[in-house]
Amino acid sequence: MVGRVRRKAGLAQAEARRDAAPPETCALCGRALGRRVEWHHVVPKSEGGRETVPVHPICHRTIHASASNADLARLYPTLDALRAREDIARFLRWIADKPPDFHAPTRRRAG
Repeated sequence: MVGRVRRKAGLAQAEARRDAAPPETCALCGRALGRRVEWHHVVPKSEGGRETVPVHPICHRTIHASASNADLARLYPTLDALRAREDIARFLRWIADKPPDFHAPTRRRAG
């Protein structure tokens, strides 16, 4: 029974998000969002997180290529903490002047 209640609550949240005004900027890089928007759990859902923020697909892939879910929950529980990482800061400087729908392959961190 609890699962059904959670699913209904999740559907209601998704519907409310769809009906709300579309987000204008990426929560990670601050650039205007393009046609595709992905929703990132600031603290991963597998680690108990619920809050989601809109991000570009390339920003979302960079986040998950840079840190594991456990690290995101433990070491980088906020976007400000994540932006302070050297590799994320370097990515943010590189992506700053790219158009909203820019796409490039994302490489995983070494090690």
